Amino acid sequence: MPISRIAVGSPAEVGRADSLKAALAEFISVLIFVFAGEGSGMAFNKLTNNGSATPAGLVSASLAHAFGLFVGVSVGANISGGHVNPAVTFGAFVGGHITLMRSILYWIAQCLGSVVACLLLKFATGGLETSAFSLSSGVSAWNALVFEIVMTFGLVYTVYATAVDPKKGNIGIIAPIAIGFIVGANILAGGAFDGASMNPAVSFGPAVVSWSWDSHWVYWLGPFLGAGIAATVYEIFFINPSTHEPLPSSEF
Repeated sequence: MPISRIAVGSPAEVGRADSLKAALAEFISVLIFVFAGEGSGMAFNKLTNNGSATPAGLVSASLAHAFGLFVGVSVGANISGGHVNPAVTFGAFVGGHITLMRSILYWIAQCLGSVVACLLLKFATGGLETSAFSLSSGVSAWNALVFEIVMTFGLVYTVYATAVDPKKGNIGIIAPIAIGFIVGANILAGGAFDGASMNPAVSFGPAVVSWSWDSHWVYWLGPFLGAGIAATVYEIFFINPSTHEPLPSSEF
């Protein structure tokens, strides 16, 4: 069972050089991802004079996030594992692939990366707001919670299948693009309903900069639940416990 492999780790782990390098890599990867993703939305609003959301806007957001995440995962993979998402880190923790101490360090770095990206966007655009994630009309917090759980399940399941599974073989080469693609596809499915976050850090940065926290809990609870379920399912049914090895500090 994955729960038996969960490790807290030592506080000293946080100060180690490899841990700090990994956290810096997560910070930079999230900054790159959020700057591209949030920036695409701001560019669309500028081009349409803050017009109504359109299918074209949804497609552009999907592509920007898919491309940005592909790059963010790729550039961080050899240093931190390229999580680029607190929910992915939580999924790795549930499966025993990262300690709690290192997870906390990643979460802090990921959230800071998102906040800095949003602040840079606000400055670079002359003060335009990075809008916080919000629920569409007619969509309740519970509707959105289900969306976030299911979408993040798909994301973390993809991470496990292409990057974590020791049997992945050559398919590991396409892990970053597969991860980017599932996020892009999920945005097409859920973007019109709750923004399709799947990533607490992506939601956190705009919320801090715009200081808007309506239903913000959905964008933490949903992804963490989806990630935990995906990690547990994959570990129990598809990873042989006898061949399981703890996650090295520099990769999945």
